[in-house]
Amino acid sequence: MEGDSTTINITETPKERKGKAPLLATPPASSSIKPVVQKAPKRGYKRGLAILDVVLRIAGIAAALGAAIAMASTEETLPFFTQFFQFKARYYDLPAFTFFVIANSITAAYLALSIPISIVCIVRPHLVAPRIILIFLDTVMVALTTAAAAGAASIVYLAHNGNSDANWPAICQQFNDFCQEVSGAVVASFLTVVVLMVLDVLSAFSL
Repeated sequence: MEGDSTTINITETPKERKGKAPLLATPPASSSIKPVVQKAPKRGYKRGLAILDVVLRIAGIAAALGAAIAMASTEETLPFFTQFFQFKARYYDLPAFTFFVIANSITAAYLALSIPISIVCIVRPHLVAPRIILIFLDTVMVALTTAAAAGAASIVYLAHNGNSDANWPAICQQFNDFCQEVSGAVVASFLTVVVLMVLDVLSAFSL
């Protein structure tokens, strides 16, 4: 009959479904996108530490050189003397004071020679090798200067207070000017030790 119509259902196979792709791809969720942030090299603070390093080295030179000159120029002669003896106090009469002058002179010379290496760290703050060299040499100078300052400080203490057990009288009542100048030199040497220790810390932070 003409009114009757036949309906045919055509099902799509999986292969045909795969062939149909959307024209516009769905963008991925925003949570899955992780922006890549490039960190700028932190060279500004390293350059600032290198500049401070140079300033401290100049201050260390002044302290060490001042300590050596003050000790080496210290001399006092008492106004009274006998026919055979003249009472005089000089730094080279004591080996501890002689070592003090030599050690502080070496430290001052080292700090002066290390300034060019420190300037290299200002120009190229990312370099590691100069910092390692400075840390090693600064540590050696800390040990040398501390030994010299401690040895001289023990002699100064005996000069001020003496030692009754060893029957060593205090001589600073007679050689007052000598003791004051020597004490100032020892203080300047300990300031040099502090500067060297700060330089070690700065070099470690700059690595």
